[in-house]
Amino acid sequence: MRVALAQLDQTVGDLAGNVERIATAIGDARAAGADVVVLPELATCGYPPEDLLLKPGFVRADRQALEDVAALARDVVVVVGHLDAVDGALANAASVCAGSRVVGTYRKRHLPNYGVFDEPRWFRPGEGAMQLFEVAGVRMGVTVCEDSWVADGPVAQQGQRGAELVLNINASPYHRGKVGEREQVLAARAAEAGCPLVYVNLVGGQDELVFDGASMVVGTDGEVLARAPQFRTALLIVDVDVEARALPDAAMEVVPVTPAPDGPRPALEPAAVTAVLDPVDEVYEALVLGTRDYLEKNGFGDVVIGLSGGIDSSLVAAIAVDAIGRERVHGVLMPSRYSSAHSLSDAEVLGANLGIDLRTIPIDPAHRAFEDLLAPSFAGREPDLAEENLQSRIRGVLLMALSNKLGWIVLTTGNKSEMAVGYSTLYGDTAGGYAVIKDVFKLLVYELCVRRNERAGTDLIPAHVLSKPPSAELRPDQQDDQSLPPYDVLDPILEAYIEGDRTATELVVAGFDPDIVERIVGLVDGAEYKRRQTPIGVRLTTKAFGRDRRLPITNRFRG
Repeated sequence: MRVALAQLDQTVGDLAGNVERIATAIGDARAAGADVVVLPELATCGYPPEDLLLKPGFVRADRQALEDVAALARDVVVVVGHLDAVDGALANAASVCAGSRVVGTYRKRHLPNYGVFDEPRWFRPGEGAMQLFEVAGVRMGVTVCEDSWVADGPVAQQGQRGAELVLNINASPYHRGKVGEREQVLAARAAEAGCPLVYVNLVGGQDELVFDGASMVVGTDGEVLARAPQFRTALLIVDVDVEARALPDAAMEVVPVTPAPDGPRPALEPAAVTAVLDPVDEVYEALVLGTRDYLEKNGFGDVVIGLSGGIDSSLVAAIAVDAIGRERVHGVLMPSRYSSAHSLSDAEVLGANLGIDLRTIPIDPAHRAFEDLLAPSFAGREPDLAEENLQSRIRGVLLMALSNKLGWIVLTTGNKSEMAVGYSTLYGDTAGGYAVIKDVFKLLVYELCVRRNERAGTDLIPAHVLSKPPSAELRPDQQDDQSLPPYDVLDPILEAYIEGDRTATELVVAGFDPDIVERIVGLVDGAEYKRRQTPIGVRLTTKAFGRDRRLPITNRFRG
């Protein structure tokens, strides 16, 4: 059977645009002689539509989109994800379309309710007898996303009850290492079903989420027979070798769709098995795609970034250039009386290397004016964080003023290590529209910069930026390790506490220094109110702040 895996970048709510992209994929699949073209989960309305699903008009518009797609299914079978109303309740569904009509519908049976997923809020699980669809002489099962993650679930049942091929449509968001996890799961399902498994995934960014594609065909022995690239759209055409099998006694109902082909079809090169990206390259591409789609899908034009000469802002600037082009990226240097000469020169070299617009706005006049205004209220008190944070807030005001006047969205530059412990200034460096590296720990920031330079074949990000001690430069000779443990000590504790959900007691038992653990856990818990007020950004882990990790601000548990 010749299958076209349509790995599309759809936009939530853009039903007309989504149908247009589907139509292009169907046309290309038809030209390649495909028997069936398989589209992602909720391809008509985009994923996740969240509380748009509560609007009856949205559901009606999606039904019209399904009918528009079905009308395109003339001489090629189309499997498309869409919304389906069942007895007044919604289902997450996949329909088989042929002859310009819907010939059958499967409703997702296992609704995820963990991590970023909240599907039971909107959907009712499918139930009752399942059907198989005979296409080009092959009995085909259809399932949706989470159904393939359940052992002895719908995929296995369809294979054991007559399917010779199972299609699984997905909107499976990315996190680090996800491709390997999927391959293991799909290999297990294909073995249970006793037939090949076609997995089609969405690609693109949707708010915090990034969908990485990597659609694939997996054989019964677990071998990946074909794989589309990660982080970009693709139409993967595959001739899947299907073993004819007799129908078992307890076979599912088989719906005839199209007869077996009776003539030659266009020759097809062997299917590509695109290599999975290196783990660091994978993260970088996720950051680029997530940033690009957030900006493009929301109609933002140019971006503005406060460049400090440090590693975080340097990485964000490089990502922005790779995402939308240098002509749309603007860097602003905002030196204070405490800014070192090398910070300015490093930022200037970075700007020249990237080819972006640079401007300098010194903040010392504003800083002194604020100090004068506050002097009566601060009388008799030594300078401390209040004066230091004024500088960050002044910079935030300047960036937001440029945003208001010139229409540039501010990209914030804080990393996950800083956000975790609250090493940031509320309404200062946290002010902005999109937090590109909010789910990137500091040590990984260094790895990403090194890799970007390797890819460029030159020090695109100046070598001095990578080698100098990190500093906020809000007071004379300030360095991060005066306020925090070194990042090679801090990050492993943060990773275990945040992503591993370990308690403070468990961290100490695991060998971490008790005093450092007590201090860091206190900082993380105390900064929850700050994190609730920061912009969204690209999700890379299973415990990203905001969408994954949802802890109460008012919380006295100290385990």
